[in-house]
Amino acid sequence: MSSKYSNKAELFRNREGQMASNKDRRVQRTHKLLRESLFALIQEKGFEKLSVQDIIDHANVGRATFYAHFDNKEDLLLSGFDALRVSLKKRQSEALSSQRSVDERIFAYSNDLLSHIDGHRHLFRAMSGERSHAVVRNALHRLTIDLVRGDLKAMADKRDSPGAVAEALVEFIAGGLFGLLMWWLGDTSGLSVEDLNALFRRFAISAARAAV
Repeated sequence: MSSKYSNKAELFRNREGQMASNKDRRVQRTHKLLRESLFALIQEKGFEKLSVQDIIDHANVGRATFYAHFDNKEDLLLSGFDALRVSLKKRQSEALSSQRSVDERIFAYSNDLLSHIDGHRHLFRAMSGERSHAVVRNALHRLTIDLVRGDLKAMADKRDSPGAVAEALVEFIAGGLFGLLMWWLGDTSGLSVEDLNALFRRFAISAARAAV
């Protein structure tokens, strides 16, 4: 291929990449705008009383735009957990690939998770209805299981352990973290993020070492 046509091909690739990048940014902005509207309205009305129309009116976007990205308000709510999952998985991956001790590498995301929950207490407390509470609890539970499973798999390395035992340990530690989160959200003792994180890590690392 001549230099002339090679340059044109490269130009087309650059334009396509730029268009994709611009589209991704627009999608991210739309998602952010809709989530911010949802969170603002949750504090004002509660999740149960909200309609999709309320959300799109607050965000000033069209109904078609909303449904191009989300199926319903529950789907929009869960998208916030998707963003959190990506952030925590990145933190987990960085820690597990580091040269630090095992105790420092595993559950390295726990402080970030607790900090996120602490920064959104007002939202969690506003979502006290049966429907929204179930959505949030299920999302948090799935997230903790996924994260803990990743850590324990890395910790086990190449050593063989019975599948039932390994999965029981995942459920045990993830259930403990989830239970601590639910207890902490309703706790009035003022336990800090750092204090709760230290408790979780002490319990979880001890359990992992005993079973793996």
